[in-house]
Amino acid sequence: MGTLNTEPNLSAPDDFYEELIGAHRGLSDGESALVNAKLVLLLANHIGDREVLAQALAAARGGIGEP
Repeated sequence: MGTLNTEPNLSAPDDFYEELIGAHRGLSDGESALVNAKLVLLLANHIGDREVLAQALAAARGGIGEP
């Protein structure tokens, strides 16, 4: 099983950020949320490792909704 890589790993992170923002441009809040949900599911399928995905879910949730 794998381990979640949380170190910088994109060759051009600013370019990706611009593409991500561009994918949401002109969308309603609901449409934007749908794009995010579809992106998460596509990337989860690509990763395919349930252990890594569990680590990613815990990291993403960390500090949110906790006292």
